[in-house]
Amino acid sequence: LVEFHPDISCPQLFSSSIDYKIRIWDLNSSRCLATLDGHFSAVTSLAFAGGNTLLSSGRDKICMVWDLKTRESKRTIPVYESVETAVLLPEKGDFSQLGVKKQGLHFITAGSKGILKVWEVATGACVYTQPVPFKSKEEASERSLTQCLFVPARNEVVTVSVEHNIVLYDAQTLQLRKQLAGYNDEVLDVKFLGPGDSHIVVATNSPQLKVFELATSHCQILYGHTETILALDVFRKGLMFVSCAKDKSLRVWRMSRDGRVICVAQGLGHAHGVGAVSCSRLKESFIVTSSQDCTIKIWNIPESLTSKAKAALISSPETLHAKVTERGHNKDVNSVTVSPNDKLIATGSQDRLAKLWSSSDCSLLGVFTGHKRGIWCVQFSPVDQVLATSSADGTLKLWGLRDFSCLKTFEGHDASVLKIIFVSRGTQLLSSGSDGLLKLWTIKTNECVKTLDGHEDKIWGLHSNKQDEMVVTGSSDSCIILWKDVTEIEEKEAQAKQEEQIMKEQELSNLLHEKRYLKALGLAISLDRPHTVLTVVKAILKEADGRKHLEENIVRLRKDQKEAVLTFLVTWNTNSRNCHEAQAVIETLLKHEAPDSLLQYSGIKSAVESLLPYTERHFQRLSRLLQASMFIDFMWQNMRLADAAQQDDVTL
Repeated sequence: LVEFHPDISCPQLFSSSIDYKIRIWDLNSSRCLATLDGHFSAVTSLAFAGGNTLLSSGRDKICMVWDLKTRESKRTIPVYESVETAVLLPEKGDFSQLGVKKQGLHFITAGSKGILKVWEVATGACVYTQPVPFKSKEEASERSLTQCLFVPARNEVVTVSVEHNIVLYDAQTLQLRKQLAGYNDEVLDVKFLGPGDSHIVVATNSPQLKVFELATSHCQILYGHTETILALDVFRKGLMFVSCAKDKSLRVWRMSRDGRVICVAQGLGHAHGVGAVSCSRLKESFIVTSSQDCTIKIWNIPESLTSKAKAALISSPETLHAKVTERGHNKDVNSVTVSPNDKLIATGSQDRLAKLWSSSDCSLLGVFTGHKRGIWCVQFSPVDQVLATSSADGTLKLWGLRDFSCLKTFEGHDASVLKIIFVSRGTQLLSSGSDGLLKLWTIKTNECVKTLDGHEDKIWGLHSNKQDEMVVTGSSDSCIILWKDVTEIEEKEAQAKQEEQIMKEQELSNLLHEKRYLKALGLAISLDRPHTVLTVVKAILKEADGRKHLEENIVRLRKDQKEAVLTFLVTWNTNSRNCHEAQAVIETLLKHEAPDSLLQYSGIKSAVESLLPYTERHFQRLSRLLQASMFIDFMWQNMRLADAAQQDDVTL
């Protein structure tokens, strides 16, 4: 630990090491001026009050106040926890809500208990303890605080916890202003939340839920479960949602209009951890859960939770009781879902079966048989009487609800398919695998139209928003990713590009007609059309003094345009029909560009290597043509002489 003296006229450095002593160093002479000895464990922070008072905190559960003039301890304050940071409150400011009633030094401690406390130096008493929604532990835990900082410009106190959460408090009240979650561990489920899907709720590998506001990244941490939360589901309106956990319970949570979330109900009854949950779709009327105890339970939601007026009066969570319990499978039930009309329930199990149940009495209606390994997810289609299932055998299947037959099988994943949802108004399926891949399937054609690679581990969470244009995924790699449907945007961009191409082609045609060759060359190069550029070059060469005009136009091109033409003429030169135009351009470049300048062209080496063999072949062909021409000329001369001699003989 090192700290500079805050007074610039006092060039001193304060340090502490594993010997638990605080040393004062003169920065001019590099000498140690004094040693402050009093702590019996690591010194974790140093804070200065004015120029003559120093506050030190340590893991020996004490804070010490030092007089820097005498370099002696003025007071030792026992704080009863391992302190990581002590922050002095400014003497000016109203801190009455923090128990500051008198003038004098006060400081805030942050440490192993995860609670901020305010202390008075004069009496050594704790004058304020921050209220928290969890039980504090004596020993260090994931809630312990590792850093604390006072920000005068924003009038805020900022803390950092062991879980890497950054929390911003109002300095005068220690009320939470904003919280940023820095680490999520393994994400087990994620759902959109709020009337306008403004939030997401995340179940990580912990008993706490995290609710993120998407616009600001502000995070609420919800306490209630005692073991890892396994699954989530949200009611249609987006204000109420349900969580279930390894602690054999489920909890119902409600979000207020201002975004604050509280627990309004809880239910106990399963013999093992509750691994899947689904809410009713039409109204907030019931919840279905499934567990490792192989049972399905239906829980009715009392009117007191759905009525806004009555819900506002709830002071503590209500207790829910299961209406129906049914042993549904012979192995763990991995997934449960409710149909869009609330009349049917589907379950998928490790026993490789999916089953259809009536939601009124939980009576079995049918069994879907066909998967070779355990089923991870079941989902009803929002538009058809169809059930989709995904399995550890790497396939997705669509089943008819009337005859329970398999309608389609989708193959393409190389690993277990963990989650599926219907998207694009029920015309497509989106699946996530244990290999970290998302696949988009078109139901009509049975083909995978897109594979998205954004995660590095199993994707457990997959959910789409109400508008059906955004998807959120959560994975074991601790990442939460938001995906946007860009189909319409891409189609519009492609259409705009096509219209632009048509306009440019029309403009090019006009330029050629008007014989404005330089502009035509530039436009053809920008369109990346080698054949069109060749057409322009041929048109120039057909003109009177074509070579001269070609030279003038090529010379006036920019360097990047010349590089593009060089790339094009490599292709032209491979064909004997176009080699004359290619050689004419090469000649112009060699004549007007210095060798050093040509060597700076990108791709010049590969271009020369490609040009040489074909150029040699063209010259060899020309040489053979010249020889053939000379031979024909010689034969023609001989024939004429022979004819003349024959005529002379006839005359004689």
